[in-house]
Amino acid sequence: MSVHRGQRPARPATRLSWLLCCSALLSPAAGYVIVSSVSWAVTNEVDEELDSASTEEALPALLEDSGSIWQRSFPASAHKEDAHLPPPPGAARARPPPAPPGMFSYRRESGPRLRPGIARFLAHASAWGCLATVSAHEKIPGLPFGNCLPISDGPLNNSTGTPFFYVTPKDPAVADLMKNPMASLLLPESEGEFCRKNIVDPEDPRCARLTLTGQMIAVSPEEVEFAKQAMFSRHPVMRKWPRQYEWFFMKMKVEHIWLQKWYGGVADISKEEYFKAAPRKA
Repeated sequence: MSVHRGQRPARPATRLSWLLCCSALLSPAAGYVIVSSVSWAVTNEVDEELDSASTEEALPALLEDSGSIWQRSFPASAHKEDAHLPPPPGAARARPPPAPPGMFSYRRESGPRLRPGIARFLAHASAWGCLATVSAHEKIPGLPFGNCLPISDGPLNNSTGTPFFYVTPKDPAVADLMKNPMASLLLPESEGEFCRKNIVDPEDPRCARLTLTGQMIAVSPEEVEFAKQAMFSRHPVMRKWPRQYEWFFMKMKVEHIWLQKWYGGVADISKEEYFKAAPRKA
Protein backbone atom coordinates (compact mmCIF):
# COMPACT_ATOMS: atom_id res chain seq x y z
CA MET A 1 0.00 0.00 0.00
CA SER A 2 1.46 3.33 -1.07
CA VAL A 3 1.03 6.48 1.04
CA HIS A 4 1.06 9.84 -0.75
CA ARG A 5 2.76 12.77 0.84
CA GLY A 6 0.43 15.02 2.84
CA GLN A 7 -2.21 12.28 3.38
CA ARG A 8 -2.68 10.33 6.61
CA PRO A 9 -3.47 6.64 6.31
CA ALA A 10 -7.02 5.63 7.43
CA ARG A 11 -7.06 3.78 10.69
CA PRO A 12 -9.29 0.71 10.73
CA ALA A 13 -9.79 1.03 14.52
CA THR A 14 -11.10 4.60 14.25
CA ARG A 15 -13.54 3.65 11.49
CA LEU A 16 -14.82 0.69 13.52
CA SER A 17 -15.33 2.88 16.64
CA TRP A 18 -17.34 5.40 14.60
CA LEU A 19 -19.65 2.65 13.27
CA LEU A 20 -20.19 1.19 16.74
CA CYS A 21 -21.06 4.64 18.13
CA CYS A 22 -23.64 5.26 15.40
CA SER A 23 -25.13 1.82 15.99
CA ALA A 24 -25.42 2.45 19.74
CA LEU A 25 -27.16 5.80 19.17
CA LEU A 26 -29.68 4.45 16.65
CA SER A 27 -30.53 1.18 18.38
CA PRO A 28 -32.97 2.73 20.95
CA ALA A 29 -34.90 4.34 18.07
CA ALA A 30 -35.69 1.00 16.45
CA GLY A 31 -39.43 0.63 16.19
CA TYR A 32 -40.08 4.40 16.61
CA VAL A 33 -41.10 7.10 14.16
CA ILE A 34 -40.02 10.68 14.84
CA VAL A 35 -42.09 13.42 13.24
CA SER A 36 -42.24 17.02 14.56
CA SER A 37 -40.41 15.97 17.73
CA VAL A 38 -43.14 13.50 18.72
CA SER A 39 -42.32 9.81 19.11
CA TRP A 40 -44.31 6.76 20.07
CA ALA A 41 -44.07 3.02 19.72
CA VAL A 42 -45.17 1.64 16.37
CA THR A 43 -47.66 -1.19 16.65
CA ASN A 44 -48.48 -3.83 14.08
CA GLU A 45 -51.47 -1.76 13.01
CA VAL A 46 -49.29 1.24 12.21
CA ASP A 47 -46.66 -0.97 10.56
CA GLU A 48 -49.21 -1.87 7.89
CA GLU A 49 -50.08 1.80 7.37
CA LEU A 50 -46.42 2.75 7.11
CA ASP A 51 -45.78 0.00 4.57
CA SER A 52 -48.52 1.42 2.33
CA ALA A 53 -47.34 5.01 2.84
CA SER A 54 -43.60 4.81 3.30
CA THR A 55 -42.66 8.09 1.65
CA GLU A 56 -41.86 11.12 3.76
CA GLU A 57 -44.62 13.15 2.10
CA ALA A 58 -47.28 10.60 3.12
CA LEU A 59 -46.41 10.61 6.83
CA PRO A 60 -48.20 13.87 7.76
CA ALA A 61 -51.41 12.66 6.14
CA LEU A 62 -51.09 9.40 8.06
CA LEU A 63 -50.69 11.24 11.36
CA GLU A 64 -53.71 13.47 10.68
CA ASP A 65 -55.97 10.55 9.85
CA SER A 66 -58.94 10.63 12.24
CA GLY A 67 -58.80 6.88 12.58
CA SER A 68 -55.11 6.67 13.52
CA ILE A 69 -53.89 5.04 16.68
CA TRP A 70 -52.79 8.41 18.14
CA GLN A 71 -56.20 10.09 17.87
CA ARG A 72 -58.08 6.99 18.98
CA SER A 73 -55.99 6.70 22.14
CA PHE A 74 -55.78 10.32 23.28
CA PRO A 75 -58.24 13.25 23.52
CA ALA A 76 -58.16 15.97 20.90
CA SER A 77 -56.29 18.32 23.21
CA ALA A 78 -53.36 15.88 23.38
CA HIS A 79 -52.39 16.36 19.74
CA LYS A 80 -52.96 20.12 19.46
CA GLU A 81 -49.95 22.36 19.76
CA ASP A 82 -49.84 24.54 22.89
CA ALA A 83 -53.12 23.05 24.12
CA HIS A 84 -51.84 23.19 27.70
CA LEU A 85 -50.96 26.89 27.54
CA PRO A 86 -53.42 29.64 28.65
CA PRO A 87 -54.88 31.83 25.88
CA PRO A 88 -52.94 35.03 25.11
CA PRO A 89 -54.20 38.27 26.70
CA GLY A 90 -57.09 39.82 24.80
CA ALA A 91 -58.00 36.58 23.03
CA ALA A 92 -61.71 35.89 22.77
CA ARG A 93 -62.99 33.02 24.87
CA ALA A 94 -64.30 30.02 22.99
CA ARG A 95 -68.04 29.55 23.32
CA PRO A 96 -69.14 26.47 25.26
CA PRO A 97 -70.87 23.76 23.25
CA PRO A 98 -74.66 24.15 22.99
CA ALA A 99 -76.68 22.46 25.72
CA PRO A 100 -78.77 19.40 24.86
CA PRO A 101 -82.37 20.18 23.85
CA GLY A 102 -84.58 20.77 26.87
CA MET A 103 -81.68 20.85 29.33
CA PHE A 104 -82.51 24.32 30.64
CA SER A 105 -86.12 24.59 29.52
CA TYR A 106 -87.61 23.69 32.89
CA ARG A 107 -90.36 25.83 34.33
CA ARG A 108 -89.55 28.08 37.24
CA GLU A 109 -91.31 27.91 40.59
CA SER A 110 -94.68 29.65 40.45
CA GLY A 111 -96.17 31.71 43.25
CA PRO A 112 -98.19 30.28 46.14
CA ARG A 113 -101.43 31.50 44.57
CA LEU A 114 -100.96 29.09 41.66
CA ARG A 115 -100.25 25.99 43.74
CA PRO A 116 -103.90 25.05 44.47
CA GLY A 117 -104.63 25.07 40.74
CA ILE A 118 -101.58 22.89 40.05
CA ALA A 119 -102.72 20.45 42.76
CA ARG A 120 -106.16 20.28 41.18
CA PHE A 121 -104.58 19.67 37.78
CA LEU A 122 -102.58 16.71 39.08
CA ALA A 123 -105.67 15.30 40.77
CA HIS A 124 -107.67 15.57 37.54
CA ALA A 125 -104.98 14.50 35.06
CA SER A 126 -103.85 11.42 36.99
CA ALA A 127 -105.31 8.09 35.90
CA TRP A 128 -103.68 6.15 38.74
CA GLY A 129 -102.11 6.75 42.11
CA CYS A 130 -100.24 5.02 44.92
CA LEU A 131 -102.48 4.47 47.96
CA ALA A 132 -100.77 3.98 51.33
CA THR A 133 -102.77 2.31 54.10
CA VAL A 134 -102.10 1.01 57.62
CA SER A 135 -101.76 -2.73 57.19
CA ALA A 136 -104.18 -5.09 58.90
CA HIS A 137 -102.32 -8.18 57.67
CA GLU A 138 -101.31 -10.53 60.47
CA LYS A 139 -97.67 -10.54 59.37
CA ILE A 140 -97.26 -6.75 59.17
CA PRO A 141 -99.92 -5.27 61.48
CA GLY A 142 -99.78 -1.51 61.80
CA LEU A 143 -97.08 -1.07 59.16
CA PRO A 144 -97.49 1.05 56.00
CA PHE A 145 -98.76 -0.82 52.95
CA GLY A 146 -98.71 0.67 49.44
CA ASN A 147 -100.76 -0.25 46.40
CA CYS A 148 -101.20 1.35 42.96
CA LEU A 149 -104.85 1.86 42.00
CA PRO A 150 -106.70 3.46 39.08
CA ILE A 151 -108.45 6.67 40.08
CA SER A 152 -110.60 9.49 38.70
CA ASP A 153 -111.79 12.76 40.18
CA GLY A 154 -114.53 13.00 37.56
CA PRO A 155 -115.12 12.91 33.80
CA LEU A 156 -112.68 14.83 31.62
CA ASN A 157 -114.99 17.86 31.53
CA ASN A 158 -115.84 17.82 35.24
CA SER A 159 -113.05 17.96 37.83
CA THR A 160 -114.15 17.63 41.46
CA GLY A 161 -110.79 17.27 43.23
CA THR A 162 -112.14 14.20 45.06
CA PRO A 163 -110.52 10.92 43.95
CA PHE A 164 -112.87 8.00 43.27
CA PHE A 165 -111.90 4.31 43.30
CA TYR A 166 -113.39 1.07 41.97
CA VAL A 167 -112.23 -1.67 44.35
CA THR A 168 -112.89 -5.19 45.57
CA PRO A 169 -112.93 -6.54 49.15
CA LYS A 170 -110.31 -9.07 48.03
CA ASP A 171 -107.75 -6.26 47.66
CA PRO A 172 -105.40 -6.12 50.70
CA ALA A 173 -105.69 -2.32 50.71
CA VAL A 174 -109.47 -2.54 51.09
CA ALA A 175 -109.06 -4.97 53.98
CA ASP A 176 -106.78 -2.40 55.61
CA LEU A 177 -109.34 0.36 55.10
CA MET A 178 -112.05 -1.67 56.80
CA LYS A 179 -109.93 -1.57 59.96
CA ASN A 180 -108.46 1.93 59.54
CA PRO A 181 -110.02 4.17 56.86
CA MET A 182 -107.23 6.76 56.92
CA ALA A 183 -104.94 6.69 53.88
CA SER A 184 -102.59 8.78 51.74
CA LEU A 185 -102.71 8.99 47.95
CA LEU A 186 -99.62 9.94 45.92
CA LEU A 187 -100.19 11.39 42.43
CA PRO A 188 -96.91 11.93 40.51
CA GLU A 189 -96.50 14.22 37.55
CA SER A 190 -94.25 11.60 35.95
CA GLU A 191 -97.38 10.19 34.32
CA GLY A 192 -97.66 13.36 32.23
CA GLU A 193 -95.60 14.64 29.30
CA PHE A 194 -93.37 17.27 30.95
CA CYS A 195 -91.02 14.91 32.79
CA ARG A 196 -90.61 12.64 29.76
CA LYS A 197 -90.05 15.44 27.25
CA ASN A 198 -87.47 17.18 29.44
CA ILE A 199 -85.84 13.94 30.61
CA VAL A 200 -86.51 14.71 34.27
CA ASP A 201 -86.29 11.83 36.75
CA PRO A 202 -89.58 11.21 38.61
CA GLU A 203 -87.73 11.83 41.90
CA ASP A 204 -86.50 15.24 40.72
CA PRO A 205 -88.28 18.13 42.55
CA ARG A 206 -89.03 19.69 39.17
CA CYS A 207 -91.32 16.73 38.51
CA ALA A 208 -94.27 17.67 40.74
CA ARG A 209 -95.92 15.28 43.22
CA LEU A 210 -99.23 15.66 45.00
CA THR A 211 -100.12 13.80 48.21
CA LEU A 212 -103.71 13.74 49.40
CA THR A 213 -104.48 12.45 52.90
CA GLY A 214 -107.94 11.71 54.22
CA GLN A 215 -110.62 9.19 55.08
CA MET A 216 -111.66 6.51 52.59
CA ILE A 217 -115.42 5.88 52.54
CA ALA A 218 -117.85 3.91 50.39
CA VAL A 219 -119.77 6.00 47.87
CA SER A 220 -123.38 6.60 48.89
CA PRO A 221 -126.20 5.28 46.63
CA GLU A 222 -127.03 8.85 45.61
CA GLU A 223 -123.51 9.33 44.26
CA VAL A 224 -122.94 5.94 42.62
CA GLU A 225 -124.09 7.13 39.19
CA PHE A 226 -121.54 9.96 39.19
CA ALA A 227 -118.84 7.56 40.42
CA LYS A 228 -119.61 5.28 37.46
CA GLN A 229 -119.26 8.17 35.02
CA ALA A 230 -116.05 9.27 36.65
CA MET A 231 -114.37 5.83 36.64
CA PHE A 232 -115.77 4.23 33.51
CA SER A 233 -115.19 7.31 31.32
CA ARG A 234 -111.50 7.27 32.23
CA HIS A 235 -111.12 3.46 32.48
CA PRO A 236 -113.64 1.86 30.06
CA VAL A 237 -112.24 -1.65 30.60
CA MET A 238 -113.61 -1.63 34.16
CA ARG A 239 -117.10 -2.27 32.80
CA LYS A 240 -115.98 -5.79 31.84
CA TRP A 241 -114.24 -6.74 35.05
CA PRO A 242 -115.59 -10.04 36.55
CA ARG A 243 -118.61 -9.36 38.74
CA GLN A 244 -117.80 -12.18 41.17
CA TYR A 245 -115.16 -9.93 42.74
CA GLU A 246 -117.94 -7.76 44.20
CA TRP A 247 -116.61 -4.44 42.95
CA PHE A 248 -117.84 -1.26 44.61
CA PHE A 249 -116.98 2.44 44.61
CA MET A 250 -115.00 4.34 47.22
CA LYS A 251 -113.79 7.92 47.49
CA MET A 252 -111.42 9.87 49.66
CA LYS A 253 -112.65 12.69 51.88
CA VAL A 254 -109.58 14.88 51.41
CA GLU A 255 -108.35 16.52 54.61
CA HIS A 256 -104.72 17.44 53.85
CA ILE A 257 -103.07 18.48 50.59
CA TRP A 258 -99.30 18.44 50.12
CA LEU A 259 -97.68 19.63 46.89
CA GLN A 260 -94.00 19.14 45.97
CA LYS A 261 -93.19 21.39 43.02
CA TRP A 262 -89.71 22.69 42.22
CA TYR A 263 -87.06 23.15 44.90
CA GLY A 264 -87.76 24.51 48.36
CA GLY A 265 -89.78 21.88 50.19
CA VAL A 266 -93.41 20.76 50.28
CA ALA A 267 -96.30 23.25 50.22
CA ASP A 268 -99.26 22.70 52.54
CA ILE A 269 -102.45 23.76 50.74
CA SER A 270 -105.66 24.37 52.64
CA LYS A 271 -108.85 22.49 51.75
CA GLU A 272 -110.64 25.74 50.99
CA GLU A 273 -108.00 26.84 48.47
CA TYR A 274 -107.81 23.37 46.94
CA PHE A 275 -111.52 22.89 46.26
CA LYS A 276 -112.05 26.49 45.19
CA ALA A 277 -109.25 26.43 42.55
CA ALA A 278 -109.65 25.44 38.93
CA PRO A 279 -107.21 22.92 37.47
CA ARG A 280 -104.09 24.68 36.17
CA LYS A 281 -101.47 22.82 34.18
CA ALA A 282 -98.31 22.24 36.21
